[in-house]
Amino acid sequence: MLPRAGVTTAGLLVLALVGACGDDGGDHAYERVSLKGRASSTARAMSSPPASPSLLATVAQSSDSAAVSPPLPMATSLASPMATSSPLPVTGPPRFFVTARAPLARFPNKSKTAVFTPVRPAVHDATTGEFLAAIPLPAGVRSSWQVLTAAPDNRTFVLSGWTGPDSTLRFFRVHLAEDGSPSDPIPVPGLESDALGAGHILALSPDATRLAYAAPIPGGAKISVVDLATGQRRDWSTRASVVTGLAWAPDGQRIALVVGGWGIGVLDLGLKGSDLLAATRLVKSSNDLPFLESVAYTPDGRALICSAGHAIMRIPIEGGEEPRVLARVTLPADASLTLRFSLDGTGQYLLYVHRWRGFRIDLANGSTTPMPIKTDEHSGEGDSPNAAW
Repeated sequence: MLPRAGVTTAGLLVLALVGACGDDGGDHAYERVSLKGRASSTARAMSSPPASPSLLATVAQSSDSAAVSPPLPMATSLASPMATSSPLPVTGPPRFFVTARAPLARFPNKSKTAVFTPVRPAVHDATTGEFLAAIPLPAGVRSSWQVLTAAPDNRTFVLSGWTGPDSTLRFFRVHLAEDGSPSDPIPVPGLESDALGAGHILALSPDATRLAYAAPIPGGAKISVVDLATGQRRDWSTRASVVTGLAWAPDGQRIALVVGGWGIGVLDLGLKGSDLLAATRLVKSSNDLPFLESVAYTPDGRALICSAGHAIMRIPIEGGEEPRVLARVTLPADASLTLRFSLDGTGQYLLYVHRWRGFRIDLANGSTTPMPIKTDEHSGEGDSPNAAW
């Protein structure tokens, strides 16, 4: 299971910079964060550049009398949210996958101050899980965030990064060479004003010109499509509680999405307006398929692959046949009831992670091949990572 990002608290997490503390300039810098209040999990921020300042995180308890935030304005600067080019070529089964993980947190001597050891995103061999390379971060991004996505070519990835207190997340692109070595990161412009936080989902268009993401907003959720070259953006919103899955159609004209309490649908990017569900055609209700989470298109665009509980399903978009189970995942009793996965560009191989092991499912026959996920630093420690290929 791929864990979600974020410190979950009963109230609002406010980060305030309290000064810089030097470190050795290496890859194992530490950050001290004081948690005043009750937090249920460790922070999901990750790797940082050489100089890591100390942060003070305080929890402001919410109250019933707190003012309700006004609706966020919907961006309309991107006139055509559809993909603009031919899909990137798929050359065969995946050779690599990329992981993004949280830092290691400890509270020495029962202190309320957490000491974080940053760790970096990494490239792995898609067959063995072996570590191949660490992924660099762009200037101004102090740590990575535990969300990422991949294009169908198995070489182009988008990751998200955290820039500091009172700052929004940043997105950046990375391209892998034929030996798996990552390029220098390329920041995505134009998202500085978007107040993104934990819980968002990413999907990269087949041509890698557009990034779709879903995020919670006051009173509901929104989906945005951003041009990776210009930063121009188009938004849709809904009062539904959460969007848990996004996937681009192979032609780049539509986006499949999973909406909590609603179901799986297909968003027509050519329709006007910002009402998400008004522009989305329902394919399958959540009443028919409980515990929906991830979604992906088949390469021909005629069906959706989704996770319903621990079952991997194939659902025809236009009907004509019943949904069918392609594989069933066996997980421990304490695992989440939902399953997050990444589907490769061939549409045959599915990847999910649970407790520092990757699982490669061949959807042609339903077989599952486990592989340990190995890193160059603190391998197997802390929460298991997110992964994409």
